[in-house]
Amino acid sequence: MSAVSDRLPTFPWDKLAPYKATAAAHPGGIVDLSVGTPVDPVPELIQKALIAAADSPGYPTVWGTPELRDAITGWVERRLGAREITHRHVLPIVGSKELVAWLPTQLGLGPGDRVAYPRLAYPTYEVGARLARADYEVYDDPTTLDPEGLKLLWLNSPSNPTGRVLSKEELTRIVAWAREHGVLLFSDECYLELGWDADPVSVLHPDVNGGSHEGIVAVHSLSKRSNLAGYRAAFLAGDPEVLAPLLEIRKHGGMMTSAPTQAAAIAALGDDEHVRIQRERYAARRDALRTALVGHGFRIEHSEASLYLWATRSESCWDTVAHLAELGILVAPGDFYGEAGERYVRVAFTATDERVAEAVRRLS
Repeated sequence: MSAVSDRLPTFPWDKLAPYKATAAAHPGGIVDLSVGTPVDPVPELIQKALIAAADSPGYPTVWGTPELRDAITGWVERRLGAREITHRHVLPIVGSKELVAWLPTQLGLGPGDRVAYPRLAYPTYEVGARLARADYEVYDDPTTLDPEGLKLLWLNSPSNPTGRVLSKEELTRIVAWAREHGVLLFSDECYLELGWDADPVSVLHPDVNGGSHEGIVAVHSLSKRSNLAGYRAAFLAGDPEVLAPLLEIRKHGGMMTSAPTQAAAIAALGDDEHVRIQRERYAARRDALRTALVGHGFRIEHSEASLYLWATRSESCWDTVAHLAELGILVAPGDFYGEAGERYVRVAFTATDERVAEAVRRLS
């Protein structure tokens, strides 16, 4: 019997190891801009909420406490402009990556079923399809796909890796097409609060979905906007007819967010000020790196949102990775995210102010 691991591609980040070693050997140390992991402190009010809930000896519920569901529904209506969101419309998850990886399996997809995702995309969309033994394909415009056998359509706006944002008009057209053809649509919106040159819109907005949540689910995470990547706190919001069976499956699988993390998520969702402060930090780092990269001969494409700059010198991404590694700067090669990224690199601005300043100095 083949191991499950045989279904998976080579873990892409392993390929970056020799370049990381080169960058680490730089006299000034490595500036790691390859992974978009938060480096700033967890906001104090969230830490306090976690600590206050530390004495939680009992099992948490998969659906979360009523207080957590209140916090999620309140945020979805306040921040995304959604309407008539009840507890049935939301579901906590253990970070968004596990959901992306296991969703096709939990939906019961298998051989002959198709999963589609953007041509440049987070690799875990493909991993999820492979784990379920489903077929998978990429798209530039999802409405040009053959809907026959298409069981799951992934959107990602703002995009990882490119930072591209789908307009309200594009989202409206895609939602209408998916409904017309009975295609389940999941929208990965984990970077929605990090728009710079555009204002990202959710598929849950009534201008996009016509006031109905039928056939659509949005995926949101607290990792980026609240520096909670280490907490594994995320949630789904959308069609109750989709979320109800997922809840039952996740109950059986024990896929529950810890009680202290649930308390921390309540605090995070109830406060917008720490998000504003973190955005200001990222905006300054983004501006500094963008200016330095352009001055170094790079062209920046898209990048109107998210935590990355999608950059090119019109050469192989690996040549660019090697060039920057010699400067002690590590970035992600664009082909990690699909063949269409082979001449780009993804540059994260989730390093400390000191490391960003050092990268700018080296690029200059």
